[in-house]
Amino acid sequence: MFALIDLHVQKYTHPSQQDLDLLHALIEHKKISKKTLLLSEGEICRFELFINKGCIRNYYIDEKGEEVTLQFATEGWWVSDIASFNERTHSRMFIETLEDCEVLWLTPDTKEKLLHQAPCFERMFRILVQRNLSRIQERLFRTIATTAAEKYLDFIERYPEIPQRVAQHYIASYLGFSPEFLSKVRTRLSKK
Repeated sequence: MFALIDLHVQKYTHPSQQDLDLLHALIEHKKISKKTLLLSEGEICRFELFINKGCIRNYYIDEKGEEVTLQFATEGWWVSDIASFNERTHSRMFIETLEDCEVLWLTPDTKEKLLHQAPCFERMFRILVQRNLSRIQERLFRTIATTAAEKYLDFIERYPEIPQRVAQHYIASYLGFSPEFLSKVRTRLSKK
């Protein structure tokens, strides 16, 4: 149950066995069914979760009532609404399981205990936030400066497992396309 998160932690810091034992004691293991809303717009996010198994999507609903996918997350990824979680504000997004999932769940209280009692996790979470900010900046640049075909090809290269696991309309929404436009892009690319 903890093998994947232990490897993940060790990529960013050097925890002692005592630190890992504390993490194991504080983090809650949950099995969650496919199509479960973990967070809805207007709620306060009370979790940061690590995915052991499954796929999760973050999205919001725009002014036209359309779902806009912000993130896909699979094994080895953390999922949360970080602003809502840290600031205890109402979320503007939804978080939904796309597959049956097994996750490791931290609440604000358990995370605070972890950070206080095992400072090595402060380093890990800082690095994760910095890495996430870099990825958001890269995505912003790609959104502004690349063609539709380049966006799609970049997505496939970065996340090769996602197209086999999620519906195409979710991928279209992530890329800022309509499903019909994504179909045209894929058709054009297949002819090259």
